Amino acid sequence: MADFWKRFKRNRGAVIGLAILLAVVLIAVFAPLLFPQSPWKMVQRPFLPPFAMDRFPLGTDTLGRNVIAGLAYGARVSLLVGLISTLVSLLIGIPIGALAGYFGGRVDDALMRFTEFFQTVPNFALAIVLVAIFEPSVQSIVGAIAIVSWPPVARLVRGEVLSLRSREYVEAAILSGQTSITIIWRQILPNTLSPIIVLASLMVATAILLESSLSFLGLGDPNLMSWGYMIGAARTVIRQAWWLSFFPGLAIVLTVLALNLIGEGLNDALNPRLSRKGK
Repeated sequence: MADFWKRFKRNRGAVIGLAILLAVVLIAVFAPLLFPQSPWKMVQRPFLPPFAMDRFPLGTDTLGRNVIAGLAYGARVSLLVGLISTLVSLLIGIPIGALAGYFGGRVDDALMRFTEFFQTVPNFALAIVLVAIFEPSVQSIVGAIAIVSWPPVARLVRGEVLSLRSREYVEAAILSGQTSITIIWRQILPNTLSPIIVLASLMVATAILLESSLSFLGLGDPNLMSWGYMIGAARTVIRQAWWLSFFPGLAIVLTVLALNLIGEGLNDALNPRLSRKGK
């Protein structure tokens, strides 16, 4: 663990990304304490500019709601959707990729054709259709993002398993009489964790972007404040109230950038040989 942290710290961008992400997480966790009032509540006159009042440092929106409170509560939604949808994607993609890579042949062909079916439709278009069918809610958004995000996981795991199934320790496990599921679970999957962890960090960033895009189009959960909703609600007044779009957009950019930087740091820390070759 100490060696991992040392390698991770060598990537300054990753450390900066981790600091940004921790700040976003802390704001999201303590949002109810920092801003006890509902982010939907009118607290001042509409279009109050930033830094005009100490109580509302980022101003108010078109309905007099506190912008900074909306950002804090929006962070909760973005992180929640990003983490849960990524977890669901992994739960779908890892078993499919592992089975396809280990058994090969017809099983591989069938599972990869099934995976390709989901890749033939653009991710964003499919997500829009799914959310529209099941009505906008956190559950439908998480499900839609998970459904469009698992194919890359399956392909990655399949490739890793294909390269590992002929290793000596796998052959020894087969000769010892272990079942195929046991071999996949105990011998192969633990050795595929590094690329999966790196991919997962990038998938969280992609999920946050997808959720923001859906909310921008009015397909977000109507009961929850989100960054995408804030930008979408402010697009008609962007000339007279620039801050209503700027601050939520900045929050999205910083969070996604932080996750991508962390992904690079994890790749360097978990795959030191590859990082040395790149240098």
